[in-house]
Amino acid sequence: MTLKTFLLGACSAMAFVANAASAETLTIATVNNSDMIRMQGLTSEFTKANPDIQVNWVTLEENVLRERVTTDIAANGGQYDIVTIGNYEVPIWAKQQWLLPLDGLGDNYDMDDLLPAIRGGLSVDSKLYAAPFYGESAMIMYRTDLLEKAGLKMPENPTWEFIADAAKKMTDRGNDINGICLRGKAGWGENMAFLSALNNSFGGRWFDENWKPQFDQPEWKEALTFYADLMKEAGPAGASSNGFNENLTLFQQGKCGMWMDATVAASMVSNPKESTVADKVNYAIFPSKEGVNNHGNWLWSWNLAVPASSQKAEAAQKFIAWATSKEYTALVASKEGWANVPPGTRTSLYENADYKKAAAFAEPTLAAMTAADITKPTVKPVPYTGGQFVAIPEFQALGTTVGQLFSAVIAGQSTVDDALAAAQATATRDMTRAGYIK
Repeated sequence: MTLKTFLLGACSAMAFVANAASAETLTIATVNNSDMIRMQGLTSEFTKANPDIQVNWVTLEENVLRERVTTDIAANGGQYDIVTIGNYEVPIWAKQQWLLPLDGLGDNYDMDDLLPAIRGGLSVDSKLYAAPFYGESAMIMYRTDLLEKAGLKMPENPTWEFIADAAKKMTDRGNDINGICLRGKAGWGENMAFLSALNNSFGGRWFDENWKPQFDQPEWKEALTFYADLMKEAGPAGASSNGFNENLTLFQQGKCGMWMDATVAASMVSNPKESTVADKVNYAIFPSKEGVNNHGNWLWSWNLAVPASSQKAEAAQKFIAWATSKEYTALVASKEGWANVPPGTRTSLYENADYKKAAAFAEPTLAAMTAADITKPTVKPVPYTGGQFVAIPEFQALGTTVGQLFSAVIAGQSTVDDALAAAQATATRDMTRAGYIK
């Protein structure tokens, strides 16, 4: 080795060390689901193109993520530069000035390509405050082989009565097959996401036009009784601990005949690398109750936002632009196949022939999202918006409290009547204190 070669190598090494030392480090809080974990695995593609930016990931279970991010952002703590939040939080937090508007995503971002319903839910006064990583509604994922074995055929518009009958007939305890898997883990975004949608489909509501809680009305009793009975007869053991991830694992392992949950799960249950029943899955619209013309669809998106407390807004927006771009979608497709790209955010994806060919769930997903009307979540008039949540700041705490009461029912620690009475009392107290009830 010549002296010149040695010196050049030494200079390059020193430059690398200097660049690494001067790089900005973004701390990103996110949820521990497969799409987000996949994004973390591809982050090296971003840092390779942006060597002046490094990324530190804080990956948390859904309920823990919500608690920590809410606490930090409300206190202006500055712990995170990018947070993963839902379309419930975005408009509320933006109005509180807890989030920065995303005005630095770049000229090539193509904001007009975002699905109108998703973009609208993330905007305040025509400004975008979070960029959608993926969007979803809810639908039925079911085992075609088990349904056929039960002598049944999934209707185009299934009712809960049909679902209950099918779940019982598909249950085979001897072979560890549960007819149905549903969320039971307590949390406003866990079991209450499903139960709010279920109640909507039964014609119920959280509050009447005067913000009076409705847990003492027959719709909630009928919906919660139906749910508790169904989970007892056809659900898995320990259902009160099962959220999205736990039910996903059960379904992938062949232990669920049906699963009603987020449309984003469709790619996960149909991926042969992850699911033992990938070739036996089909999809149907979220059920309605006989005589009630409401499927209870929800509309949700996981989004990346910049807290107002972050001192690294420019770098944060550069990462967000990369992670939610059409180019990122193409990157995932090149690594994992089109069926596994983040769904539900861009019009162009549902016009992509490669995606539609690879993803049998593309059309059902888009149909479910399009059918979701969060301005009219139930058949009766309500003073709030939101399909599987109520879009008021107080809902996060109240929804989790009610979720704990209802989770106790399927854990065998409470009765339906007792849980509903406690929910009514708690909601009435909280809504009165907050000034909704005069």
